[in-house]
Amino acid sequence: MSTQTPRIRLENISKNFGKVQANADINLEIHSGQILALLGENGAGKSTLMSILAGQLQPDSGTIYLDGDPVAFTGTDRAIKSGIGMVYQHFKLVEAMTVAENVFLGIPDTLFIRKKAMNREVRELVEQYGMSVDPDAVVHDLSMGEKQQVEILKLLYRNSSILIFDEPTAVLTPTEAERLFATMQQMIGLGKAVVFISHKLEEVLAVADYIAILKRGRVVDSMPRSAVSGAAELARRMVGRTVLLEVDKEPVELRQTVLKVAQLNGMGLEDVSFELQQGEVLGLVGVAGNGQRALVETICGLRIPEQGAVRILGQDWRKFYSRNNWEQSLSYIPEDRLGLATCRGLDLVDNFLLTTRGGFCRGPWIQRQQAKFKVESLIEKFDIRPPDAHALAWQLSGGNLQKMVLAREFYRRPHLIVAEQPTQGLDIAAAEDVWRLLMHAREQAGVLLVTGDLGEALALSDRIGVMFAGKILGIVDAGDAEQVAKIPEMMAGMSVDI
Repeated sequence: MSTQTPRIRLENISKNFGKVQANADINLEIHSGQILALLGENGAGKSTLMSILAGQLQPDSGTIYLDGDPVAFTGTDRAIKSGIGMVYQHFKLVEAMTVAENVFLGIPDTLFIRKKAMNREVRELVEQYGMSVDPDAVVHDLSMGEKQQVEILKLLYRNSSILIFDEPTAVLTPTEAERLFATMQQMIGLGKAVVFISHKLEEVLAVADYIAILKRGRVVDSMPRSAVSGAAELARRMVGRTVLLEVDKEPVELRQTVLKVAQLNGMGLEDVSFELQQGEVLGLVGVAGNGQRALVETICGLRIPEQGAVRILGQDWRKFYSRNNWEQSLSYIPEDRLGLATCRGLDLVDNFLLTTRGGFCRGPWIQRQQAKFKVESLIEKFDIRPPDAHALAWQLSGGNLQKMVLAREFYRRPHLIVAEQPTQGLDIAAAEDVWRLLMHAREQAGVLLVTGDLGEALALSDRIGVMFAGKILGIVDAGDAEQVAKIPEMMAGMSVDI
């Protein structure tokens, strides 16, 4: 990788969670002035390995060397003092605090710093790196993309010399991602070391100097970026087969209207109206924070409509949620898979029962053993790792947890699916599986796909709506190239004729 002494050297690092081996005798070097891309399928052990380096977890065996000397990071504070900072895949923010307070949280000698001074310093950092989050905003009120920005701000403020980014672009717009990559280049130009974990192969090829691939807890391949011809080769090295990330979007006969939203106002929304029929995918695209959360939460029963009407499966919103059935109804696949879709401290069986318990009740009793058998079959079908029905939600990687949520919700045979960022954080093979599942699901359901990935929307949707500032600026036919070409301008709030 380099003849110079690595800034970090991991030697024979192993980590087990019960019977599951997350890392097995891993050897890896991280050099100053380089971006190391860490790749692997969901559950390959990437996040576990980097959590060990960041002091969040302790290895069962092996040694970490910092500038050639053995070190033991027994906590995140020791790692931070050594210059190691990590933006985790699952955010570690205090929801009730402001952005600035989260950035300063845990920094010595800042207990009595004035609020104005905190806001000023954070605002300078926001402007320096081209971000958009308000330092005075409360984290609870932020979108997932804005929360990601807070995590990155925390890292930048601490001036870490070894920076670990775990899926940092998963909730960023293309423009925000480009700004982040520019920031990474500035960092390595200053002699910092960067580890970049991503499932987006084109991003890896664009920014990485060196690439390491993990599979089932082991490093199975490593090479300089210059040795890889393109994304197809990188996918083959990672997955072991050709992955095209495309689906056959065969036309499906449109049937009943499963969702009708009429002149929805309030909660940051303005005159939102659209219909969705059984047999189609309606994609909603837009930069995070433009009303998508309020719209989705209203449709899915988490907020009461303030003004306007929402009809679900032919019923008024209030009537639908007064007698909602567990199956052949509405399935919600939320963006926040660990905080909203699942309970982190419950095992997979109990998380499965969160929305399916109606199918396993006999009188006042829940037939948990039968539910366990079903979960085990879904684990095998969806290739969820670890393959253990008693594993706790927090023990799964983000991608495997997402597959568990999808397995649970598709088991309910819904007629309306609201899928919010469904492939966020998934490896390329898992994302391909999700796309196929959504295409198959529309034979019996209408699918509302909320995504910040325009490529995903174009691949899956029959129609695409663009949200900006709480409005739907227009809905275009996904097959109309002239209209589709206007979508990026609409996402930026520009008024165009469609």
